[in-house]
Amino acid sequence: MYMTSQSNIEITISLVDASLSDEELQEKVENLLPELRQVDGVENADLVPVEQAPPDSKALGGYVLGTLKTLVDVSKVKPLFDFLAGMVRSKTIETTFKKPDGTELTIKVSNREDFEFAYQKAEKFLKS
Repeated sequence: MYMTSQSNIEITISLVDASLSDEELQEKVENLLPELRQVDGVENADLVPVEQAPPDSKALGGYVLGTLKTLVDVSKVKPLFDFLAGMVRSKTIETTFKKPDGTELTIKVSNREDFEFAYQKAEKFLKS
């Protein structure tokens, strides 16, 4: 688990793409890491080890299938949303925001238009 400060928030990102095999999905997620690490505000990004797997999740190669965990500067969540919005095509992207106090918000988005609504919901959660 990442250590969060008051200015950082932990965001778990899961990709779902029914057109890909488990191996292809995991490869896509692994290839996404270098790009994600370059997004403004992303302090850290990595695959989620199987030891941190939520109940009922699938694992592949010691990691939770299709899942990344990021540590993001809370004031720079918008660039991450913009980056993710550019990835949505035939995929569903699920993001879980975890504040330092342990409260969480999970949002699923499957099209570009939903990202603005999702961002507003996340922004409201982060300010509460």
